[in-house]
Amino acid sequence: MSELIKHECGIALIRLLKPLEYYQAKYGTWQYGLNKLYLLMEKQHNRGQDGAGIVGIKLDLKPGQEYMDRHRSVEQNPIKHIFDKVNKGIKKAVKHGPRVQDVRWIYENVPFAGELFLGHLRYGTFGNNSIEFVHPVLRQNNWKSRTLALAGNFNMTNTDELFNKLIELGQHPKAYTDTVTVLEKVGHFLDEENQLLFRQYKNEGFTNKKISPLIENDLDVQKVLENASKDWDGGYAMAGLFGHGDAFVMRDPWGIRPAFYYYNDEIAVVASERPVIQTVINVGYDQVKEINPGDAVIIKKDGRIYTQMIRVPHQRKSCSFERIYFSRGSDKDIYQERKKLGRLLSPAILKAVNNDIENTVFSYIPNTSETAFYGLIHGVRNLCIKDKLAKLTNGGACEMTNEELESILSIEPRVEKIAIKDVKLRTFIADDASRDDLVAHVYDVTYGVVRENQDTLVIIDDSIVRGTTLKTSILRILDRLNPKKIIVVSSAPQIRFPDCYGIDMAQLDKFIAFNAAIALVKETGKESVINQVYKKCKEQENLPKEEIVNYVREIYKAFTPEQISAKIAELLKPEGCKAEVEIIYQTIENLHEACPNDTGDWYFTGNYPTPGGNKVVNKSFINYIEGKGERAY
Repeated sequence: MSELIKHECGIALIRLLKPLEYYQAKYGTWQYGLNKLYLLMEKQHNRGQDGAGIVGIKLDLKPGQEYMDRHRSVEQNPIKHIFDKVNKGIKKAVKHGPRVQDVRWIYENVPFAGELFLGHLRYGTFGNNSIEFVHPVLRQNNWKSRTLALAGNFNMTNTDELFNKLIELGQHPKAYTDTVTVLEKVGHFLDEENQLLFRQYKNEGFTNKKISPLIENDLDVQKVLENASKDWDGGYAMAGLFGHGDAFVMRDPWGIRPAFYYYNDEIAVVASERPVIQTVINVGYDQVKEINPGDAVIIKKDGRIYTQMIRVPHQRKSCSFERIYFSRGSDKDIYQERKKLGRLLSPAILKAVNNDIENTVFSYIPNTSETAFYGLIHGVRNLCIKDKLAKLTNGGACEMTNEELESILSIEPRVEKIAIKDVKLRTFIADDASRDDLVAHVYDVTYGVVRENQDTLVIIDDSIVRGTTLKTSILRILDRLNPKKIIVVSSAPQIRFPDCYGIDMAQLDKFIAFNAAIALVKETGKESVINQVYKKCKEQENLPKEEIVNYVREIYKAFTPEQISAKIAELLKPEGCKAEVEIIYQTIENLHEACPNDTGDWYFTGNYPTPGGNKVVNKSFINYIEGKGERAY
């Protein structure tokens, strides 16, 4: 993606199923679990660079010993910073320890020398880069079975409702965020489950001291999660550890946010992405399972591992942006899907260049669009082969001269590396003029491979969201090559609607497709549509989210995708650009053909999987009309 879009978060959970002595003997280190956690987080660093945090729990310590450790960081390289602190603490403890080869002593005295770990990588869609917003977050208690560490990849659309329900329970939440409401909701029902079991065992005559381990053994994790999540509206992969050693990872019933797991007799692992587990644990594709929508993987203190339904699953609406851009392209399925997204664009591109392959140069915007580019070239080559066959058949190959045959057979798409990402935007550039000048130089180009005023340059990006970098940088530098025409291709469809499930795309006027539609509405004398949509949105403002309709779709209704694409090209063409500019977007139909199992397309269609989505898009439109730059959820 040529522009920075903050998105998602990453989770990593590890449970060692053997004593630390086992890993010391087999792998030469008691830090086996910590090392795996580091790798899982490092391999998912693409999912969050605003902050990171880890929690470690020891399952078998006496009262008075520290059984839970946590480090969080918002430094520039938060993963490194965290593990540097972990290693510093280990070295300090071991340095003063009398028995540094005694694993049991290490277990009792060295921080993070435990069996259960939870890591998190943060990309913030809310709040600043304060350490307070970094997961895992804690709800601590003197009873281990009431202590909770929580981390997730989630956004709730109905934080207001959840906040009010906490107040109705008699609580006084310390902040108005979905993290606080989720933490307190799970914590409340964890308390209730503890209290229920306590009364049961008390009535049976057990002493308080004997009741605690009984509660830890019989705690019904499924029940806690069912009660806590019944009002959640959003996308989530939620991970939690209870202080006594139970753990869970729960996925939303639409499957919006991803989560995968693997376990054997040594280790249980959960992460946001399949290939990360494959690489770190060295297991095959089929051995890593996806957590089904609405299910939770539950790991009990005694090592039992099972999945249970927490919420009844709805129609699967897994995020298609995961496939297009967010997830690692090394995933077996995602790699093929991205190639197919590129291949399916090839007919439209050849039409745009009038099948003039000889005078067309194909390239891509690094780095995440590279796989789609391979698919595009594969598709163009296949169409070239068909064209060659047609020419040879219709022209009578036997009667052609060698020169004529060679001319036909030599037709191949010209592939070049044109755009080169050269500079990172530095946040210390404060004033807008300096920042804009720097953005204009983020990319450089390869000179001498485009024939001036003769070649058409086709360049593919995985998505065009705001179009800012295209206008201020990419199109300007491509125009330096003096092509006859520049065609920018997006392997994703037009992004028309805000996201509210974990991606930082909440304001309508940030989308170039929305701005193009508004411009067309005004140009065609249909401005009354804007007022009508605003009125309808305002009328729904205080309705329950289940009754709200997405009226913002009416803004786009009068125009074809091609008309909007043409207006986008007009809006993005920089002043002074000599080349003709055309923008081609993926179709919705091709998106679903390429990614048939991940049909969450609300960014493109406005078909939100949860009622809260319609509430958010209407609020976002109201904010746009009223000139409010605030978040819509």
